[in-house]
Amino acid sequence: MESIRDLVFTTVQGNSLQVWLTAFSAFLVVFVALTLIRNRLGARLRALALKTENTLDDAAVEAVLKTKWIFIAFLAVWFGSQWLVLSDSITEGLNGGLMFLSIIQAAIWGTIIIGELVKHFVRLQVEGESTQIATTTALTFVGKLVIWSLALLLLLENMNLDVSALVTSLGVGGIAVALAAQNILGDLFASLSIVLDKPFVLGDFIIVDNHMGSVEHIGLKTTRIRSLSGEQLIFSNADLLQSRIRNFKRMAERRVVFALGVTYQTPTEKLEKIPAMIKEMIEAQELTRFDRAHFKDFGNFSLNFELVYWIATPDYNQYMDTQQRINLLIYKQFAEEGIEFAYPTQTLFLEKNPENS
Repeated sequence: MESIRDLVFTTVQGNSLQVWLTAFSAFLVVFVALTLIRNRLGARLRALALKTENTLDDAAVEAVLKTKWIFIAFLAVWFGSQWLVLSDSITEGLNGGLMFLSIIQAAIWGTIIIGELVKHFVRLQVEGESTQIATTTALTFVGKLVIWSLALLLLLENMNLDVSALVTSLGVGGIAVALAAQNILGDLFASLSIVLDKPFVLGDFIIVDNHMGSVEHIGLKTTRIRSLSGEQLIFSNADLLQSRIRNFKRMAERRVVFALGVTYQTPTEKLEKIPAMIKEMIEAQELTRFDRAHFKDFGNFSLNFELVYWIATPDYNQYMDTQQRINLLIYKQFAEEGIEFAYPTQTLFLEKNPENS
């Protein structure tokens, strides 16, 4: 019994075996407790998060589950070391290691929370559109860059390095990099503007200068449009926002203006009937609203009418189907009324001179 008692009180590295056993017990208790808390709390929060549509609880679940075991283990070691009498170098090493791992773990938690919040924000802005992938990627990258930059500065400051000089040099270097990559950064921020402000979305039919087509892809640097003839048009995002964009998908209704000409030989009474005839034909169509029909002017070879109506759909095919039906009705009724369409002609009048007869 005395030998066991002596062994227990034997000093190892300045601490008795009893103290070492107490420190090891504290380490095991903390390590097991924190591991169980991480696993049980993560599972409990996940079950609760599945029942809600809130994004913050999803971020909390991911943060708890991404708590690294090495951080838990080192925290348990540091906690157990509080029962020991250690040298100053070992104490500083444990404190420095704990600070290092705490900063890294905090940065991991921060990136997870930023990522979940960005996803929630983008989901609200773009309403489920596939462009949220590019936007989420860009905003998450910026958020992670900020968090890990702060973490790096804290680590360097914890190592007693001159952070102010480093920040100054990074500022100068950042300006140089920004100037060199200003086109890329311009396209990146233009991409965010497109997705968040939504001048157009995927599937919209737009006209940019002399080019037109349906938006097929909105990327971090370029936007791709499928033209009517089939080829893909690629625009720089920054250049695209500086252009005048006509978005036909946003039309609630389409204003249609068209003209027709009849011959000069058309009698006056038939000219007076044409506006009413056209109005009746237009009002007979679905989704149309008659605006006006006027005898506009005297052309070189025709009497010109200008006709205007609205169609309550932005669909181009439906508009063309309606216009086709109207044109066929005009052609049919003009034939029944004996009204002739004009086309470029010239009439030559020959005058006979009596002296040469």
